[in-house]
Amino acid sequence: MATKANFSRSEIGAHNPIFSSIRTTIETAFYGNNVTNVTSLKEAYKLAAASPGTVVTDLPVYEPELIGLDPGSKILLFNDGTVFGRTAAARRVIGEPGVNAAEYATKVREAVYGTRFKKLYHAQAIVGLNEEFTVKAHLCIPENEENVMYSWLLNFQVINEAVAEMYKNSKVLENEGDIYIFSDPTWSHPDHPLGLAVVDPKNNCACILGMRYFGEHKKGTLTLAWGIANRNGFASCHGGQKRYNLKGGKSFVAGVFGLSGSGKSTITHAPHGGKYDITVLHDDAFVISTEDSSSVALEPSYFDKTQDYPLTCDDNKYLLTMQNNGATLDEDGKIVPVTEDIRNGNGRAVKSILWSPNRVNKFAEPVNAIFWLMKDPTLPPVVKLSGADLASVMGATLATKRTTAERLAPGVDPNALVVEPYANPFRTYPLADDFLKFKKLVAECDVECYILNTGDFMDKKVTPAVTLGVLEAIVEGTAKFKPWGPFSDIEIYEVDGYVPDLKDKAYLEQLQARMEDRMKYIESRDTEKGGFDKLPAEALDALKTVVAQAKKA
Repeated sequence: MATKANFSRSEIGAHNPIFSSIRTTIETAFYGNNVTNVTSLKEAYKLAAASPGTVVTDLPVYEPELIGLDPGSKILLFNDGTVFGRTAAARRVIGEPGVNAAEYATKVREAVYGTRFKKLYHAQAIVGLNEEFTVKAHLCIPENEENVMYSWLLNFQVINEAVAEMYKNSKVLENEGDIYIFSDPTWSHPDHPLGLAVVDPKNNCACILGMRYFGEHKKGTLTLAWGIANRNGFASCHGGQKRYNLKGGKSFVAGVFGLSGSGKSTITHAPHGGKYDITVLHDDAFVISTEDSSSVALEPSYFDKTQDYPLTCDDNKYLLTMQNNGATLDEDGKIVPVTEDIRNGNGRAVKSILWSPNRVNKFAEPVNAIFWLMKDPTLPPVVKLSGADLASVMGATLATKRTTAERLAPGVDPNALVVEPYANPFRTYPLADDFLKFKKLVAECDVECYILNTGDFMDKKVTPAVTLGVLEAIVEGTAKFKPWGPFSDIEIYEVDGYVPDLKDKAYLEQLQARMEDRMKYIESRDTEKGGFDKLPAEALDALKTVVAQAKKA
């Protein structure tokens, strides 16, 4: 077993690092006499379909038996109210400066007690789909929240006979307990009007309170799994990865890193007009071994936006559950969903693993290239970063724009350009861990590093066709990169219509300003959160070199 759920009596006590106040409070809730175990996907489906407010559409689940469902199962729709996105402002990570563990342990105890007169469900799933990295996760959630539980089981891997055998033979992760998540979406507290998500990453547990959105439960689970991966020799990746199976037995493994709306799912699943034989690992969550650069997917399913999928789109046949979409009747009186974000922004759906025709759970081949997806108007469609320090620090200063997937606190500008290191807002460990792991991949594992600008270049949209064309040229080895002006560690592949004019003083000033913004961000890590995310000196030095070279252009 990879993580631990059962202990000899001599192992149980304060001397065991697996136990903590919050973890013990959360796990204890799972054993109450008001808790019912849900042990199969079929059972979870029936509970969700009967849950008050569920819309049982007339659209059938595609190949339900292959998913673990009964024939005739339907796509289920369940909607929240005001909130239809993640709430980063509600997260409290135990171990970070300024977070009082005793205070939140008290709130967690009271929240658990508050469910005493509720019926609760206990569901189990597997996160990490190969023996090399796999952990067991538990969810406890009240009655009437069956749709969250069902989607959670679909999103991760419900435990069946084959999965149980895989997990039994998995690599043991020392001093790692199972993941335990307690949720009460109806909880409220005057100190936490946006809800509260208490995460205890070292002890692999979380308490999600006052938040109905399924994405909180998905990302809360991944947050803990990524923390485990970080402690056990893996780079934790919020992104997509695909393998191009080329002629002559060659292959090209590409990892793309970006937040929702950056194009990572589009790039990961792009068929390139059928020009390539493509295998997909995943489009949102995986880990890369820092020893051999192999990769393991964390989830079988996909949690995708429905904004770009009209009702008649063929891809909709792979839907399993839907969140925050409308419904109406078609010409035959059948209940069908209303997508395209007509009801609200960030309509979502859990899609079946069958959406990707060629899908695997592990790439044994080392990753060839990583691509930081940014929306920085001073960057051309693609640049190549040759220095390991610069390659990693540009990932640490990944620039993007906010999307409707995030619920913002009052006063936050939704249009502001923001930095999100490695496109992973769910990190619970020091940023330096990621910096050093990605630096190692470039410096020691021969991984190439690129930036793809998927936004606008100086007010000109970089279209998906341009981005995919650049990617194809890199995969085929036809992209001719050359030194970019004065920059020693940056090369450019010039794309017609998007060639930067380094003689344009105004452009250079903007480029320099954006790089200085990155410097300021890295410098701010020295003091932000008490220096929790401080980076090694070489990170800032790499950016200083770029700024100095820009001034000489």
